[in-house]
Amino acid sequence: MIRVATGGCFDIIHAGHIDLLRRANKFGTLEVYLNSNESIRRLKGDSRPINNEARRRLVLESIKYVDFVLTFEEDTPCDLIRSRKPDIWVKGGDYKIEDLPEAKVVQSYGGEVVILPFRIDISTSKIIEKIKAL
Repeated sequence: MIRVATGGCFDIIHAGHIDLLRRANKFGTLEVYLNSNESIRRLKGDSRPINNEARRRLVLESIKYVDFVLTFEEDTPCDLIRSRKPDIWVKGGDYKIEDLPEAKVVQSYGGEVVILPFRIDISTSKIIEKIKAL
């Protein structure tokens, strides 16, 4: 079986996340690498995450497209990728392969990096901004 992985904060699960997970799952068994609470705070500031790690994990594990969830403490999942060696690393259309530190790791052992173009224009940050505007 082909092992596929993606990673992120998955702070407020939305239709864009579901679309990415559904499409990534079509490549094979899907592992999700989840940023820890502290990792998110370093990347996005003290007001994040909105949902703590346990809640984000519970939601992800409940999604039928997700086969396995692992949490990482670092700013990137590079160490986890080195140890797990997924065959395919998937990210959404807001990323470019050349800007992903994970891409070099995946390519170093012969894995493939796939960028899935956005089909749904939504993000957790946009949701938060909309809520604040209310």
